[in-house]
Amino acid sequence: MRGLVRPSRTALRRAYQGLVLLSVLALAPMTWAWLGSSGHRVVAGTDGWLARVPTSQAALVLGAGLYGGRPTSMLASRLDIAAELYHAGKVSALLLSGDNGRADYDEPTAMRDHLRARGVPDAVMVLDYAGFDTWDSCVRAREVFGAERVTVVTQEFHLPRAVTLCRTAGLDTFGVGDDSTRQWATTTYVYAARELLATAKGLADALVLHSDPVFPGPRETSLTTILARNAQPGAPGA
Repeated sequence: MRGLVRPSRTALRRAYQGLVLLSVLALAPMTWAWLGSSGHRVVAGTDGWLARVPTSQAALVLGAGLYGGRPTSMLASRLDIAAELYHAGKVSALLLSGDNGRADYDEPTAMRDHLRARGVPDAVMVLDYAGFDTWDSCVRAREVFGAERVTVVTQEFHLPRAVTLCRTAGLDTFGVGDDSTRQWATTTYVYAARELLATAKGLADALVLHSDPVFPGPRETSLTTILARNAQPGAPGA
């Protein structure tokens, strides 16, 4: 057709280079998360997974929503792994970090109740009511609760981001991921896609903005008290 202007080879080449650059930038946060967590994560249910988890001070269990006031299936899976870690002697305490941003929504308390039913004593559980996102939970574990070495528990698709953010926050971190979400195909794909944006935000919070948590304090002594008690000769888990 007359009047059509064909783009030059130079313009096409620059457009292609621009698309490549955009692709690299889009994948950079995920690459950062995967490399930062390499060698520091394992998937629960795989052969010998429990033996590969190092002993740490606490399991940091990240909230994943409530349904009817009870943990969602995703969150229940995380909590079951945390209970298994505790009963196996891999952790001395459990730090339950979730959203209690309004009076009628209380993730940490629902998490505690779930763990109670699985034989985890109240005396080893610490509730963080201001774990509004992964970065907040990691920073608060270190700065508010005084943790130094944790095993973060989440889903497999979230594990690289969670481990890398916690390590960036100054925690010696290993991660255990739940793989049971493979049976919830649609939900898993949605959350996995969400990870692209969430990891970009996490990188910005941790390395660019150095964001503070929504609620940065005050300092809590509940976790350090549990750890000090367990360190005493003759104490359970000492």
